[in-house]
Amino acid sequence: MSELLTGFAFFLIIEGLVYALAPRFLVAMARLLPAIPEQQLRIAGLVAVAFGVALVWLIRG
Repeated sequence: MSELLTGFAFFLIIEGLVYALAPRFLVAMARLLPAIPEQQLRIAGLVAVAFGVALVWLIRG
């Protein structure tokens, strides 16, 4: 359970850094998001999940 909470904490740190260091970039990306087809967003999300799982597997393995 502590590893899950640590992972969540790192997620919050990274998200917070994006908001703190590049708010204009974040707003610009939010404006572009509706123009991206749903299928492309889904594929990008699945690729990110697969990359994250592979990275954890490599680190923990």
